[in-house]
This record gives sequence, structure tokens and C-alpha cells, in this order.
Amino acid sequence: MIEQQIKNDPFAAMRIAEYRHLMLGRFLFIMGLRMLGTLVGWWIYELTNEPFAIGLIGLSEVIPAVSMSLYAGYIIDISEKRKLLLKGVTFYLACALLLLFLSTKFTSAQLSKNWIAFCIYIIIFFTGIIRAFTGPTFGTMVASIVPKQLLQNATTWNQGIWLSASVIGHATVGFLIAYIGNTQSLLIICLMITLGFSYLYRLKAKPPLNEKGVKTGLASVKEGLAFVFKTKEVLGALTLDLFAVFFGGAVAMIPVFAKDILNVGPVGFGWLNAAADIGSIIIIVSLTFSPLHSGQGKKLLLAVGGFGVCIIVFALSKLFWLSFIALVISGILDGISMIVRGTIVQMRTPDHMRGRVMSVNSMFINSSNELGQFESGMAAKLLGVIPSVVFGGSMTLFVVIATWLKAPSLRKMNY
Repeated sequence: MIEQQIKNDPFAAMRIAEYRHLMLGRFLFIMGLRMLGTLVGWWIYELTNEPFAIGLIGLSEVIPAVSMSLYAGYIIDISEKRKLLLKGVTFYLACALLLLFLSTKFTSAQLSKNWIAFCIYIIIFFTGIIRAFTGPTFGTMVASIVPKQLLQNATTWNQGIWLSASVIGHATVGFLIAYIGNTQSLLIICLMITLGFSYLYRLKAKPPLNEKGVKTGLASVKEGLAFVFKTKEVLGALTLDLFAVFFGGAVAMIPVFAKDILNVGPVGFGWLNAAADIGSIIIIVSLTFSPLHSGQGKKLLLAVGGFGVCIIVFALSKLFWLSFIALVISGILDGISMIVRGTIVQMRTPDHMRGRVMSVNSMFINSSNELGQFESGMAAKLLGVIPSVVFGGSMTLFVVIATWLKAPSLRKMNY
């Protein structure tokens, strides 16, 4: 009876003090990270006035993030995770401080716009390396803090915290850029990351669970990959997310829509960036109190299909409010996908392999988001901005239809 009450308590995971510290630290870190990503997209477009330059941001980050992911998983599994996480946050703060220096009037007087853009790409490249380690480490910490019967609740909170930080970061930095400029905005970002570090510092040490039994090097990496590829539900959910976000990454072109198509400036840019995350928060809160109890696979496919439709509506819209609503609904549908995918990965992964499996998960996510950003920039250059986003939404629908027909086990999946 007590165990059932705990499972039915929507705040069960958050009642664990150490988990609260992890979530507060993650909230502040992700908020700073998302503020930084949003600001850099706007900053690069200001410097270059070229949509393709925005796509290069994604390429600069995804190359190291994906290249390092499998090795990062091996390192996470054999490392003390608290120390590794704190190192990653510290290095990310150093990158933010370098961007702060680049944004100053002193640097602008010394370097041309092209050189500043080049330096931004280099720094973003290093943030990609750091994210290869920090993202999966956060994921492994969840399962090491909460009991297994609370993993679904903890995963829902984890996704909700991430999305809350993302929406607040996106919206806030739009206003900050408009009213205080890039330099002061970057200073606030550095303060956010520092405060996040202070909460993560309170976590207990998390030594590896398999110091003696883990395979070394390439053999360990292969073991993690083999687990993902033989666990069809995990592979199917990750692959669907990979291709859907790769082709449906309209958010990469939001600076262009805000500035040149909808003409809403940096404030409207911030709200458009936040729109999808607002929708995701709405559904995350709903699912926290009313979890999905059945038919998760079918709901996942329908949600991703609806996401593709929303991207097409956004591309064709000439009205700010319609564009905003389309992105909010896309976020609601994407939130369902995130919860289903995240819960499958957490529940189906053995403890001793979490670092490697979370890194494969991170590799899929980084590939879809950052490569999707590059694909959007390249497609915009070849097809034009609006046709490129319509193409992306249409391809997302095609991927869903193909998955529905070719992967019946995913369609029928329940957990």
C-alpha cells in the first residue's frame, strides 16, 4: 500500500533532497546553456546576415559532440560522476566567459565581424566536446539517486526541468538582447552557470558501479552499442526522434523568420524560440499528474506526425500569432515524444551500462538537433527559407509513415 502511494505521488522523486539539488543545478545550467545557444544564433545572424551561417553553428557543435559521444559513455561508466559533471560545468563556464570577452566593445574594435564569427564557431566547437560528457552524466545521475520504482516519475520531472529551463532561457534572452545587449546578457548567463555549479557541488560522490567488471576501450563501446541495437524499443524510439528532429528542425531558422519574414525583432524572436518549449512544459505538467498508461508506441508515432504538420503550418504562416501557436502545439507533441523516449531508455538500461547507453542517446539527440540545424541552414541556402522548412516538415511525415509501416513492434509498444 505504501509503495503504491509513493508511485501515485506526482512529487515523489522531488521529495528526495539530493534529487532536488540535481534538478536545481540542472535547471540553472540548462537555462544558461539555452540562453547561450539562442544568443549565439541571433549574434551570428547579426554579424553575417546569412541564414547558412546559423546552420554552421549546429555543425560546429555536432561534430565534436557526436565524435566524442561513445568514448564519453565509456569514461562516464568508469568515472566518479559528480566530479566529472562538475568539471564539465566548469569548462562550459570558461567557454561562456570567452564569448563574453568577444562581445565587448574592446574586441569589436580589434577584430572584424568575420573574425568574431570565426572565433564564435571555435568556442562552440569546444562546447560540443563538453556537452558530450555533461548531458549523459546528468542522465546517469538520475538513476543513481532515485529508486527504480520512481524512475518514470523522476524522468518526467527531469524532462520538465529541462524544458522549463529551456523556455525561460529562450524567452528571457530575447528580452535581454533587446534591452541590455549581448555583453550584459552573456554576463547574466555566466552567473546562471555559476549558480548551477553551486547546487551540483552539493551532490554526493557517485563512483562507478562496475570498476572491476567493465570492459576497456573499444570493447566497452561496442557493448553499449550492441545493447541499443538489440533492444528494439530503444532503437526504434531513438531513430524516430533522430530523423524527425533532423528534418523538422524549424527552430534553427527562427532568427530569419523573426527578423525578415514576421518582422518582430529580438523580443518576438525570444517568444518564438520559447513557443515550442512552452507547449512541452504544458504537456510535461499534464503527464506528471496523468501519466501515459498504455499505447505509448502508437501515441509516440502520432505525436511525431503531428509535429511535422505544425512545422509546415509555421513555415507557411505570415502571422506572428499563428506561427507562435503552431510552435506551441509542436512543443506539446514533442514533449510526448521526449517522455516516452526518455522513460524507455531509463527503464530498459542496466545500471552498469547507463553511461554508454545515455551517450548513445545523447549522440542521437545531438545528431538530430545540431545536424538538423545544419540541414536547415543548407536547405535554406538551396531552396529558400520557407520552402526548406516546408520540406523538413514533409520529410518528418514521411519518416513517421515509413516507421508506422515498417516497425510494428514500436507501434504496439507499451511499458
